[in-house]
Amino acid sequence: MSLTTAPVDLYTDPEVFAGERKAIFATSWLFLGLESDLTRPGDYLADTLADFPVVVVRDAAGQLRGFHNVCRHRAGPLVGDGKGRCDREFVCRYHAWRYGFDGALTATGDFPPPPTDPTSQYDLFPIRVETWRGFVFVNQDPSAQPLIDALRPLEQRFAAHRTPPARVQHSHAIACNWKVYVENLLDGYHLEGVHPVLAARAGDQRHDITVEGGVAFCDHHGDEQGFWAWIWPNLGIYLHHGVLLIERVRPESATRMRSEHIYLHQPEDPGVDVAMEAAERIFDEDAWVCERVQRNLAAGVFHEGVLSPGHDGAVAWFQARVAEALSE
Repeated sequence: MSLTTAPVDLYTDPEVFAGERKAIFATSWLFLGLESDLTRPGDYLADTLADFPVVVVRDAAGQLRGFHNVCRHRAGPLVGDGKGRCDREFVCRYHAWRYGFDGALTATGDFPPPPTDPTSQYDLFPIRVETWRGFVFVNQDPSAQPLIDALRPLEQRFAAHRTPPARVQHSHAIACNWKVYVENLLDGYHLEGVHPVLAARAGDQRHDITVEGGVAFCDHHGDEQGFWAWIWPNLGIYLHHGVLLIERVRPESATRMRSEHIYLHQPEDPGVDVAMEAAERIFDEDAWVCERVQRNLAAGVFHEGVLSPGHDGAVAWFQARVAEALSE
């Protein structure tokens, strides 16, 4: 028995993408960056996730605080994207309104104080921030489950591994819908057609993708050094021969996205270049086929396909979860 694929407009319609921003990315735990970039009071990480500008800062007490990177005066930015450091407070880069690291409005420059009382009406918009094994996550939903609940299946399998300190970063633009790319990652059926080198190395070993909660795992039978996990909705964690790859899928529109890679490794690891070269080759092969799939979805020829119960279980899980989020 086979299942039908998701409707084509889910991969091409800008209105669907707008709905996903609110239904999926505004309610999920999203990877922001590495806690090692937030060591001192005033250190911050800022980024735009699914068009939501966010910032996380370490306050004077050592606590991480998260906010939308949006001033309450006229929507100016508090800080630029990336990592940096503020001296004791946020100062809006548009009109210099000032906020403490708790989000409270402290000064309005030469602008008269806001006419309403209390002034907390003009405090920053808060978001939740939590960490796991040195990774910083944010969530805009105040009622969302704790981060550890979402990552518990991963925590159990990751217990024997440690996060290496050194890093290399890459970012790649891909002309496809973010779901096309994620479904390709969750598809263990395409190795021979898309990754001939990987398929030859795998030989007769099975590559089963299973789902536990919001985490998908690829079990590389016979490879005790390998580790592959995909965390809903847009984060991959892969470990191979001591090199840990963090892959974040960044949706930019209905038909464009970026794949951002952070390679974590031990300093002076002689195998990191080989591991990165292999991973980037696999990425290029995946990007090539995903862009062709996106082009074919937009052509108006393909309307409905099928999913195999034996091979596409993780893809079916992902499509069902997207449909459930959009229906709420």
